[in-house]
Amino acid sequence: MSSPSKPASSEDIIGQKYDRCLADFLVKAGVGFSAGVVASVIFFRRRTWPIALSTGFGAGAAYADCDHSFNPARISGTRIVSPSELAPSK
Repeated sequence: MSSPSKPASSEDIIGQKYDRCLADFLVKAGVGFSAGVVASVIFFRRRTWPIALSTGFGAGAAYADCDHSFNPARISGTRIVSPSELAPSK
């Protein structure tokens, strides 16, 4: 029989979240950079601003996802309900 696995420590959970955020940032910024290069070459006569803009969009999307990962209460349209609000009123 296998021994029961011990629960993950909070440091491991935070480390996994940071790893996921870093990987997400690299992927989204890389995709934004690639899309900016393609747009710059095809549409904007090799200007640099489409590259910077799309890389910033990718980095901003990754930042928002990471922010939601670390603080799920900050998701728009949600609110934290206290136990006293859940109690039925008579």
